[in-house]
Amino acid sequence: MIDGLYNTDVLFLAANISHIGELENPDGTARKVSKLCGSWVEVDVKMGEGVIMDFAIRLQACALGQASSAILAENVIGSSIDELQAARDGLRAMLKQGAEAPEGKFSKLSLLADVANYPARHTSTLLAFDAVAEAVENV
Repeated sequence: MIDGLYNTDVLFLAANISHIGELENPDGTARKVSKLCGSWVEVDVKMGEGVIMDFAIRLQACALGQASSAILAENVIGSSIDELQAARDGLRAMLKQGAEAPEGKFSKLSLLADVANYPARHTSTLLAFDAVAEAVENV
C-alpha cells in the first residue's frame, strides 16, 4: 500500500528540512539528479579536522527525497566521510537488498524502510546521501 510510504513521520521530516540554502565558499559541492522523476539535490560542505563543519542543501524532490534529506541535514554536521559513506551504503543496502537500516546517528532512515518495495523511488531517496558523499570526496 503506497500510503505506508507517506506516513506521518515521513511527511513531518519532508516538511522540516534544516540547513536549506547555500554556503559561501564551500570546500565541496555536488548535485545529484534522478533521471526517472526529475528530483534533484545539491549540497555544499565545509570540512575541518576530518568532519563536516558546515552544510547547506537545496532540493526539489518528492516527499521521500525530502525526508531522506531531512535525516541527513539533522545529522551531517560533525560526521566524517566514513560515517557518511557508511550511512549512504547502509541506506542503499536497506532499499535494494532488504538489509537493516543504518544504526547510530542515521538510524531514523529506518522510517524509509518501506521504500524498498518501490524500486522507482530508490534513486530519489538516495539523492542527498549520494550528493553529500560526492561533495566530501571532492574536497
